[in-house]
Amino acid sequence: MRKLESKVALITGGTSGIGLATAALFQQEGAQVIVTGRRNTADAVGPGPAFLQCDVTKLDHIARMAVEVRKRFGRVDVLFVNAGVCRFGPIDEVDEAFFDEHFNTNVKGAYFTVQQILPLIPQGGAILLNASVAGRIGRPRISVYAATKAAVISLGRTLAAELARKGIRVNTISPGPVHTPLFQKMNLDAAGVEAMQQRFAEGTALKRFASPEEIARVALFLASEDSSYLVGAEVQADGGIL
Repeated sequence: MRKLESKVALITGGTSGIGLATAALFQQEGAQVIVTGRRNTADAVGPGPAFLQCDVTKLDHIARMAVEVRKRFGRVDVLFVNAGVCRFGPIDEVDEAFFDEHFNTNVKGAYFTVQQILPLIPQGGAILLNASVAGRIGRPRISVYAATKAAVISLGRTLAAELARKGIRVNTISPGPVHTPLFQKMNLDAAGVEAMQQRFAEGTALKRFASPEEIARVALFLASEDSSYLVGAEVQADGGIL
């Protein structure tokens, strides 16, 4: 039997990278998958998953998404809070807009997505938060991004303690470097991106990046009954950085 047979799974930021790979795997494992994205890129996810446009930095968008999910699907058995933004810069170049973009997406968006979808999650449901090993290491130029991911790691622990009494498991994935479009969206030129990727790869024990599919398999483990006794855990899928 497939691991998510007849489950409803909602993946925020599911139109590329880890989110898209997870959507494909969850669907293969029997789930009805819903993905969200900031822009209307429904074609990117293929014919299987349902697509809902949602900017998680806007609370009214999150609320409307929750209403639409309730109306069309009735419940959410697995919530993967994956939408995020990642840009690097030294502290003397960070302005308020840069800071707010990260915290509004990675922290506020994550928090209120859980809040609004929570009434749709039945007992036995699972919530996955996508953090990063950046939240546990000290590196130059990542102060804002790392702070947001440290906050997400903390949310994974506190929400796990709060929601366990409802029979809902909360766990966190902290990936290391992964081949995703996020790197192309950073405020760096092509040479800068290549140099940074090489440094990141050398920092892992495996000397390489993960594929989105490798992280998706971790998400499947945490979403399924294979991890039925994991609550408040942080799985560091980092290739050995830590």
